[in-house]
Amino acid sequence: MSDTRRRVKVYTLNEDRQWDDRGTGHVSSTFVERLKGISLLVRAESDGSLLLESKISPNTAYQKQQDTLIVWSEAENYDLALSFQEKAGCDEIWEKICQVQGKDPALEITQDPIDESEEERFEEMPETSHLVELPPCELARLEEIADLVTSVLSSPIRREKLALALMSEGYIKKLLQLFQVCEDLDNREGLHHLYEIVRGVLFLNKAALFEVMFSDDCIMDVVGCLEYDPALVQPKRHREFLTKTAKFKEVIPITDSELRQKIHQTYRVQYIQDIILPTPSVFEENFLSTLTSFIFFNKVEIVSMLQEDEKFLTEVFAQLTDEATEDGKRRELVNFFKEFCAFSQTLQPQNRDAFFKTLANLGILPALEIVMGMDDLQVRAAATDIFSYLVEFSPSMVREFVMQEPQQTDDDVLLINVVIKQMICDSDPELGGAVQLMGLLRTLIDPENMLTPTNKTEKTEFLSFFYKYCMQVLTAPLLANTVDEKKSKALQEGSTKINPVCPDNFQTAQLLALILELLTFCVEHHTYHIKTYIMNKDLLRRILVLMNSKHTFLALCALRFMRRIIGQKDEYYNRYIIKGNLFEPVINTLLDNGTRYNLLNSAIIELFEFIKVEDVKSLIAHIIDNYYKALESIEYVQTFKGLKGRYEQEKDRQTLRLNRYRRDARTLDEDEEMWFHEDEDDDDGEAVEKSRPEEEFPESYGKYMETKKVKESDDKENFPKQTPTGSFKFTFSHSAGAANGANGKPAASHAASASPNGSPAKSDAPSGTLVVKTAMVGLVDYPDDEDEDEEDEEQSPRKRPRLGS
Repeated sequence: MSDTRRRVKVYTLNEDRQWDDRGTGHVSSTFVERLKGISLLVRAESDGSLLLESKISPNTAYQKQQDTLIVWSEAENYDLALSFQEKAGCDEIWEKICQVQGKDPALEITQDPIDESEEERFEEMPETSHLVELPPCELARLEEIADLVTSVLSSPIRREKLALALMSEGYIKKLLQLFQVCEDLDNREGLHHLYEIVRGVLFLNKAALFEVMFSDDCIMDVVGCLEYDPALVQPKRHREFLTKTAKFKEVIPITDSELRQKIHQTYRVQYIQDIILPTPSVFEENFLSTLTSFIFFNKVEIVSMLQEDEKFLTEVFAQLTDEATEDGKRRELVNFFKEFCAFSQTLQPQNRDAFFKTLANLGILPALEIVMGMDDLQVRAAATDIFSYLVEFSPSMVREFVMQEPQQTDDDVLLINVVIKQMICDSDPELGGAVQLMGLLRTLIDPENMLTPTNKTEKTEFLSFFYKYCMQVLTAPLLANTVDEKKSKALQEGSTKINPVCPDNFQTAQLLALILELLTFCVEHHTYHIKTYIMNKDLLRRILVLMNSKHTFLALCALRFMRRIIGQKDEYYNRYIIKGNLFEPVINTLLDNGTRYNLLNSAIIELFEFIKVEDVKSLIAHIIDNYYKALESIEYVQTFKGLKGRYEQEKDRQTLRLNRYRRDARTLDEDEEMWFHEDEDDDDGEAVEKSRPEEEFPESYGKYMETKKVKESDDKENFPKQTPTGSFKFTFSHSAGAANGANGKPAASHAASASPNGSPAKSDAPSGTLVVKTAMVGLVDYPDDEDEDEEDEEQSPRKRPRLGS
């Protein structure tokens, strides 16, 4: 059906008692063979799909609200609503429902759901008792009226009948006139009864009664009745607050009287629900569901009316961005937009999209850029709330605006940099605003929400922009509060005490923790960009300075950052860590922590456990070569012994590989002599020097033993020593030559060569041929062994001596 009379929106009530929009379509009432009855059908106006198919059940309670709403429940926790574009369409469908159920269309509700016992009692009632008989509305009968209203709340049928009685006799206005009399006479007993009556009428949960009670003529008297709670010694002053304290501020004059009335009504009803009425108990929580719906649809109507008034919004934006606007006026404008955006959350998704697109077209983001840089804390806080609505609605829209900002402007005035600076400069000791802004930044830089089909290159373009213009602003506090380890060594003088550059201020430490949390997120999600930034800025070294902080949570944040880097299992990162010797501050912290069993201890051990379990060979070799002597005493976990075991297994595998694919010099000589021998046999038939290898072996062995003794004496002189910084540097290699250069002096990155137990290597084996051959294979390194030991080649560029030559 194409006419607008039957154009509707379908809503369902979710678990949070909020209405969810299911779509827009056209409603009809037809007989459905499958359901065997007259049913309500709603077909989507976009594609004709079926949005709703609901049989009109004779026992279902349908309720008409505000002339354009029909609400009902199909199951215990499944409420539905049809919101009509026109009143005529709502009346037409309502008449059809009442016709099926045999009810009078003049009623606002067909019936209430009732249990079996209630139904049986209802069937036994005489037909004459159609309405509840109300006592005369007199001062002396207030107690009787209060008892009646209170008694019907437990019975759905009697609640319905009482509501009809109250509507038919204009009883509400008479009660409110009595309230004025009681207040003039200061009749406290009568006022207490009126409190019970009005509260009970609200709990009847009838939209028709709300329309009367919340009208301009009655609402303040309703609030007055609710001031006199019998449980209070003195009445509350709600009317005084609503009329004198709460001021309705028009940033731009609203000329539509209906809109003004709707805004006043919604504010006051919201005040009644949130402030005046007590929190409903478990048994009463459904009593005010209609009141919640009343407020919800009022807000939808207000936003729609404001959005349609283009002149109004244009004028608001013009004043907001005008430099001549006074600060006080600008504050009111920003607060208006904050409330406006909050109300917009009640809109259905497609209308909310249109709402935010309207704001974007009018220039909400440039306006926010101006007001977020103002000194007024209230304005900045309101602007942050508006920004959060925009980011939550469409991160892509915000990113697109940021990238289109003119590049000739200073980086400081870019919107994201304004947000970062506001986060850094948050004056709140608990950094509440900074936490909120950090969450917004995280949403903006999250690649998960950059996968829009309309812009395939959004992720690459925005991340390149962010790392070029914004990352240095984000990391500035971090770099300012840490110094390069090389520069700080003069301050440490071999001590492991607190680094003097670490922030002792709790608020600064909290801020650095927030920044580290964001950087840790980047490591996980921005593989290329963050890797380049870390390498260029030597960022991990700077961050690990914070391991010395007296604030354990900050040290844990620094450790978590390194753990996330190692968790990437990227050899570029691993080489960077090895080259910079970046395990040293972590191990120093572990040793300084001593025997304390705390979170810091567990987190550091977990880091090494991960390296062991994942068998990260380059890191295992680096840790064992440099730090095992300092770590081998830790025996309450098997992590470090396990690392040593992994290291030994890898060393054995390399030895086997050498045995399998390489031959020592002596074997080569044997093969050469065999070749010459065979050649000469073929030519002359004579055997020449067949026993040469055996004859020359004592001489070769003597040279080898001489070289080995020199090596052993050098090893003893170069026994591991403690470095000036208080940590140990150890190297464990399968080759004795790895620790020394060609000139016999210690290599740049190694202090000694040791056997697995930390002592210099010795050989006590008898001088048999097999033993010597095995020893030579295990200790000799050949110049073509470059592809397997790239890391050692980088640290020690000098050639290793060949023992066989």
